Amino acid sequence: MTSPARVVATPPALDLIERLRTTHGDILFHQSGGCCDGSSPMCYPQGEFLVGDNDVCLGEIGGAPFYMGAAQFDCWRHTQLIIDVIAGQGGMFSLENGSGLRFFTRSRLFSEAETAALYQSTLTPQRPEFCSVKRVTTGSS
Repeated sequence: MTSPARVVATPPALDLIERLRTTHGDILFHQSGGCCDGSSPMCYPQGEFLVGDNDVCLGEIGGAPFYMGAAQFDCWRHTQLIIDVIAGQGGMFSLENGSGLRFFTRSRLFSEAETAALYQSTLTPQRPEFCSVKRVTTGSS
């Protein structure tokens, strides 16, 4: 069995991603941990959100890298994220804000066979080549 994608997007989400890429250029996603904007996936222009050492790249949707904090990934590693679009107001800083639509995360548990395939894969979220946007190394001061 081939390794399943850790993140996928529905056709309506892919349509909105394409519209945002047309307007804003290269974008990326970061799954919110549940603070100000709940647990919404947040969409940013690449270069305006610094991906750090504690972010894990789950894959790409519509050509846009999708990240999650490592501590949150530890809780969600057994699930596939399904990024969808619903009517509503996007996150305060997310690019879809004002469009009348918002990204929404659904999930499903991986099967035992999928889980085994994930852990046999040589391409893991911790390897920097997993996504096209590289992590920024942050130093402590």
